[in-house]
Amino acid sequence: MLYGRMPAPVRVRIAPSPTGDPHVGTAYIALFNYVFAKKHGGQFVLRIEDTDQTRARADSEQMIFEALRWCGLSWDEGPDVGGPYGPYRQSERSAIYRDHANILLDKGAAYRCFCTEDRLAKLRVQQQAMKASRFGYDRHCRDLDPADARARAAAGEPHVIRLKMPVEGTIAFTDMLRKEPVVREAAESDDQVLLKSDGMPTYHLANVVDDHLMKISHVVRAEEWISSTQKHVVLYDAFGWEKPQFAHMPLLRNADKSKISKRKNPVSINYYRDTGIFPQALLNFLATMGWSFGGDREKFTLDEMVSVFSWDRISLGGPVFDLAKLQHLNEQYLHEMSNEQLADALVAWRLNRDFLTRVVPLVRTRIKKLDEFLPRAEFVFTGDVDYTPVMTELRGACGQDVPAERLSAALLDFVERFEAREGFAAPALEELGRTWAEANGWKVGQAFMLLRIATTGRTASPGLFETMVVIGKEIVRRRIRQCAALLAPPKAPKAK
Repeated sequence: MLYGRMPAPVRVRIAPSPTGDPHVGTAYIALFNYVFAKKHGGQFVLRIEDTDQTRARADSEQMIFEALRWCGLSWDEGPDVGGPYGPYRQSERSAIYRDHANILLDKGAAYRCFCTEDRLAKLRVQQQAMKASRFGYDRHCRDLDPADARARAAAGEPHVIRLKMPVEGTIAFTDMLRKEPVVREAAESDDQVLLKSDGMPTYHLANVVDDHLMKISHVVRAEEWISSTQKHVVLYDAFGWEKPQFAHMPLLRNADKSKISKRKNPVSINYYRDTGIFPQALLNFLATMGWSFGGDREKFTLDEMVSVFSWDRISLGGPVFDLAKLQHLNEQYLHEMSNEQLADALVAWRLNRDFLTRVVPLVRTRIKKLDEFLPRAEFVFTGDVDYTPVMTELRGACGQDVPAERLSAALLDFVERFEAREGFAAPALEELGRTWAEANGWKVGQAFMLLRIATTGRTASPGLFETMVVIGKEIVRRRIRQCAALLAPPKAPKAK
């Protein structure tokens, strides 16, 4: 049996970073944590990993809460519901991490490093020039006298705190989903920074300290964290703590087996919500990513999944995030609904007073009768749009001499620009659009026509940026990326 140390209380967690839109990968990992906890009467914890204050966004945290609840997942402890092991935002636990870094210093398991960014940059250049067998920090400060290092720190000299990784032997841990222990040569590991010069912890220190103090019994996360787990194992040993059980889930993959990314598939949970995917269909779909209900059955409820759940049914082959399969599942849920249920679902989706009140200002001056409303606003109620009728206008939006490849690159650049900003409001989008037009050397009218066609599939629409806001960031992103790909299709990889 692969459940680890039973019957100790099962406590699991997810720990998303609030740095963007809520990712389907977060829902995927949350689902398996939730089901495992419910199967064994345990607790499911939500922790916010926001120690990177340069990227953390308050709106992103709120979207995580809303998106997971829309999916049908709830948590027993978290920033918004409280619990006995709070606070549940890492930015509110800084003193805890500093205290634990000092514990490691006192034990001789960590050391202060005073190397400047300039020295580290030169070191990287030297290692590359010499084609060194090992890249990374050279442990220059590892053997400094602790008393001298303490005095330098007290005098205000900037420094970080690094973990003393073993330099010989191997580091191994057991993964519940893998038959053989995961083993790595100690010499391959860097002396990881635990506490940054600003006093904030890195992921590794905060992760281990929080999991221990919050009594997490099983760490269930994506397999991309396997390479970090060796560092975590060393940290647990350095503190003298019992380690949790680890289970690293297979990564969601695109059809070409690359890691799922927003450049190839919509990855925001909100995209699927806004395009009319049912939450139960999305969870059902995610449950089939690497896990089998049994037999040939692919459609099942969350409660049914809990009732039969076992880690033995996990397949480690990279599951393909197939949108056609998701739509097929969604269709099954839709067709099983009564007329009344489907009408209620449509109203809850976008045919409700609140959403219509947002659409009406866009088109009210463009219609004379009510029956003109839907034709004028059709593009607001769809996911993808058809660019075929406007291809000539699309290619010539910024001048007949502008290559399609340049238009495509510019559209992708516009997406990257609004991705980098917090929020999605019309004034900020217009300012960004004008700056983007200037950067490309285009007249504002030309640049905005390119965006209008990419966003709506039309050459005439209500106010461009107000329309973007009503359509929603996730669908706008998807449409612009699709339009860019239509203008300049990705090149097929060369045959080997």
